[in-house]
Amino acid sequence: MVLDRPSASLREADLPEPEPGPGQLLVQVDACAVCRTDLHVADGELPNPKLPLVLGHQVVGTVVGEDRRVGIPWLGWTDGECRFCRSGRENLCDRARFTGYDSDGGYAEYTVVDERFCFPLPEGYSGLEAAPLLCAGLIGYRSLRLSGEGERLGLYGFGASAHIVAQVARHEGRRVFAFTRPGDEKGQAFARDLGAVWAGSSDEKPPEELDAAIIFAPVGALVPLALGALAKGGSVVCAGIHMTDIPAFPYELLWGERVVRSIANLTRQDGEELLALAPEVPVRTEVEVFPLERANEALDDLRAGRLRGAAVLVP
Repeated sequence: MVLDRPSASLREADLPEPEPGPGQLLVQVDACAVCRTDLHVADGELPNPKLPLVLGHQVVGTVVGEDRRVGIPWLGWTDGECRFCRSGRENLCDRARFTGYDSDGGYAEYTVVDERFCFPLPEGYSGLEAAPLLCAGLIGYRSLRLSGEGERLGLYGFGASAHIVAQVARHEGRRVFAFTRPGDEKGQAFARDLGAVWAGSSDEKPPEELDAAIIFAPVGALVPLALGALAKGGSVVCAGIHMTDIPAFPYELLWGERVVRSIANLTRQDGEELLALAPEVPVRTEVEVFPLERANEALDDLRAGRLRGAAVLVP
């Protein structure tokens, strides 16, 4: 499925089988989860993607000619030499290349990957179950790590990422407070099913002050709302790669050593840690399966908030 230009529907296309270069693997795609970043690329909210482009960066596949499954994430290549890479922050590499953005991704039958930037997958997870771990899970995990160790965690937007990180947070002994679009009773029930101690609308105050909040919804107006729900010393983590503008807010919301920070991309260490932890929790991903040719429908359902868990495309 190919994106020819921003804001256009993806089109079905017969493309030549990609040829791996030095250090790359040819991978037959088994499943590819749909990410909100795919939606931002397709809608033109992220600038200068490779065009035409095959989207998709939560890819599970089998290495052609080998009996080996791999997971392909968003981070597809770094230079390994810049000050960010040399200081353990390869997610900030200025020359980084990203799967399904700078190079063709997993909305296809075959793709290629730099062998250094793919992951072995934990046993016991099918391709459908593992695919959402590769970005929804990884970004949620990185957000959780950088939110601090507070017990009371708020999750704004209860979709693919939040339903994974909620399970990890509960495993760590935290209490989860879930925030959804106003009126989204199904989303709130989903959060409670996964152990949230409270679930309500994003414009509501939770029954207790939060130690940290992670914002998965790409809505800048949620930042002052989340700050208003924080205890002193708490953190608001903005987990998305794109967000609408954050409105002005009074300094008193930030005062008290509250923190607002963003999360950018992921590191390979994040992937190794989450994929080792997932079977211990155990993380169970909830997915809705779409044939590859219905990728546009999956993106539309994500845009409209109709999904429970993650959408996964299957060639």
